[in-house]
Amino acid sequence: MRRSVAFAVVLLVWPVPRASGQPSDTGVTARTLAEPTILDTTGLFQARIARVGNDIFIAGQPTERGLREMRALGVTTVINLRTPSEMASAVKFDEEKLVKELGMRYIYLPVRGDSTYPYSPLTVSDFASAVSDAKGKILLHCTIAWRASHLWAAYLIRERGIPVDAALANARAINLMDDHRMGRNNRQPVEDFLDRTLPTVGRPPR
Repeated sequence: MRRSVAFAVVLLVWPVPRASGQPSDTGVTARTLAEPTILDTTGLFQARIARVGNDIFIAGQPTERGLREMRALGVTTVINLRTPSEMASAVKFDEEKLVKELGMRYIYLPVRGDSTYPYSPLTVSDFASAVSDAKGKILLHCTIAWRASHLWAAYLIRERGIPVDAALANARAINLMDDHRMGRNNRQPVEDFLDRTLPTVGRPPR
């Protein structure tokens, strides 16, 4: 797969203790936040696939081949944010079954921003637990990496203490798209995930 050049952005933040079992390199250390590396999606993912650090992949919907490729790269946990209706109508294979057949852990955290599947702080907590418990690399995906980017930003802000603008910039480099898409009540998913307003969401610094 083609890879672009990755950079590290130095941040002045307090050290964050690593939880037991947390992946060795999520791209978030005591003072650095790795810039996402955009990878080739051809035949593997819908719309976008990015690597942050060595152990986190954030992507759109994977194909069967994409899941097999992730396993070959050391992914041991797959986290899916798509709702049951999305999976039933748009995915032509049983993702959970394939993930388990490949020996990976499957975690289902469906979100859509409605009353049934809200963007909530609980999802951030569940994602943080999955990261902490992972025994290898992680794939977080939705349809086009939009919801996944919002959850990633919320995780960086709430769980890793990354400054808001740095976290948003990191997620924008994946597929946050907050400059033209608004959610319910004129809030973005990242704001609902955090249950707080973020003044620079939808208004990237110039």
